[in-house]
Amino acid sequence: MDEKIIEEIVDCMAIYGNDSTIQKIQTAHRLKLAQFCSIKKGMRVLEIGCGQGDTTAVLAHLVGEEGFVHGIDVAAADYGSPITLGEATRHLKASKLGAQIQINLATDVIGDEIDFPEPSFDIVVLSHCSWYFQSAEQLAAVLKKARKWGKTLCFAEWDARVTNIEQYPHFLAVLIQAQYEVYKETSISNIRTLFTAEDIKKIIQQTGWEIQKENIIFSPELQDGEWEVDFTIQDYASELMAVDYIPEKLVLLLHSEILILKEAIQKNAIKPMSTYVLICN
Repeated sequence: MDEKIIEEIVDCMAIYGNDSTIQKIQTAHRLKLAQFCSIKKGMRVLEIGCGQGDTTAVLAHLVGEEGFVHGIDVAAADYGSPITLGEATRHLKASKLGAQIQINLATDVIGDEIDFPEPSFDIVVLSHCSWYFQSAEQLAAVLKKARKWGKTLCFAEWDARVTNIEQYPHFLAVLIQAQYEVYKETSISNIRTLFTAEDIKKIIQQTGWEIQKENIIFSPELQDGEWEVDFTIQDYASELMAVDYIPEKLVLLLHSEILILKEAIQKNAIKPMSTYVLICN
């Protein structure tokens, strides 16, 4: 991995505190995903679920000044911590990559106000955003609508197929969150629906895309597994209290799973799950 490229990208991003180590690791992972998806100079890219711009910045660097990246996210500008989406977006737009980037926050892709000529983009990208969707139906609606906008789809998400014991805590934390999220009418959580790789493949094929290539990428330095484990252990009790109704038997099961999670992190290090990447036409 070219450290100089990573540093150039990270220099354009909002950093919390004075240490860019975390962002460099996150950027290196996104660079692997984008390179697998063959993002080239001059491309026009639509990124759905752009969030704080971790992938957006990488895409903008790769397409260069002759290219264009249009990021869209349903979340409002004040969403996110410790840096909000609005803060991250403003910083990125003010950087040397800003000229080739447009970002629309608080924008629902499946709303009537969003449409593009057919096709407007060389590639549509969804990177680590599908678990934010409320349902399979919502994700399918987005993919179906985006089908006419882009020639190619690049889809990346965590892979729930755990391959080593150090990934188990990350998976278990995600599973616990996904179970109580089922009982929320609305949510601002990172994990709202847990899609497996097979779920995603089925939805993609049902919405008119044809899978051309797939890969599994493991970036063991990523901190996301630790973040999800910490969040789950610290916040699950308040999350359960915030749900209007949840069966008592499920509450007891979740308490048991928390105990299993706590025991797991005492015995093993925490590594993130791998990421599966699909390229579709």
